[in-house]
Amino acid sequence: MPRRFPIFQFPNRPLIVAALAGAGARLLDRPYSALARLVSNLALLVWALEEVTSGVNWFRRALGLGGTAVAINRIGSPSRSDRRARRIGA
Repeated sequence: MPRRFPIFQFPNRPLIVAALAGAGARLLDRPYSALARLVSNLALLVWALEEVTSGVNWFRRALGLGGTAVAINRIGSPSRSDRRARRIGA
């Protein structure tokens, strides 16, 4: 691929925050885990919207559109542990 059509680039701040908060959500206990998961999903949404609005090519804008769909889906749905707790009755 030519240099004017970048597919991969070093992650920017929102994507770094999303990754770190997502890792923190796996390590932390309940209310902090839920908060870290929310921060991760919101940071992913910010990154995705930046790609949609200012991506350097059609691939990056499509990647942002997919990231937007994933982030909105994750924000709107309960986590696996929340669903499991509801099934058990906790």
